[in-house]
Amino acid sequence: MKKVVLITGGATGIGKATVLEFAKHGWDVVLNYYKSEKAARKLAKEVEEKFGTEVLPFQADVSDEKQVKSMVLAAVKKFGRIDSVVNNAGMVLDRDFEKITAQEFKRVLEVNLIGPFLVSREAARHMKKGASIVNVSSTNGTKTISPECLDYNASKVGLQSLTRDLAFHFKPNIRVNAVAIGWADTDMNKDLPKEYVAEENAKIWLGKFAKPEQIASAIYFLCDDASSYVNGEVLVVDGGYC
Repeated sequence: MKKVVLITGGATGIGKATVLEFAKHGWDVVLNYYKSEKAARKLAKEVEEKFGTEVLPFQADVSDEKQVKSMVLAAVKKFGRIDSVVNNAGMVLDRDFEKITAQEFKRVLEVNLIGPFLVSREAARHMKKGASIVNVSSTNGTKTISPECLDYNASKVGLQSLTRDLAFHFKPNIRVNAVAIGWADTDMNKDLPKEYVAEENAKIWLGKFAKPEQIASAIYFLCDDASSYVNGEVLVVDGGYC
């Protein structure tokens, strides 16, 4: 029987690369999306045709408890199991500290922190021994100082704390880890000024932004049996950055 992974924010960017990575290894996929329905359904068709795995596209706001419960139940109804969860859905506003509103700050926390909590809680009810949860965090939660996105930074610090707490709570049956990613070559960063990109590349020991596929392979590793003794950890995937 094929394994099943639930990937939030799976229609574009790192989420899309992660969907493809798991499908390449023969997993069936629950592909969560919020607004990118066209991209999600296109990806689902591509995956099914290329890899012969099944994909369930499901629209849900991960910060909405009812929608998360519906998504998890739909996944279990279709596939009968959930073996891994990748909490990838996230958002960033990049607003000046003086201008960001409390509502905006709250919304970032809802998506980036409350979302992984809800998805993990609901999915774990249907996960068996050996299952795995991976939270997609950021070096902004560990060592990068970016005052222009302090809401995002705070959410990622919280996500890494949540990772360790969930790993303890779900022991010994479900492993919970996180990846703290640095700069990645995604649509989110495509409009950055060339001069700024050059400055940031100079700080990366490997000299370039990560490809989404490189992040996806690290995420897959943390769900694979190859990492079966890795638990409660935050794996930094930033190419070396200082």
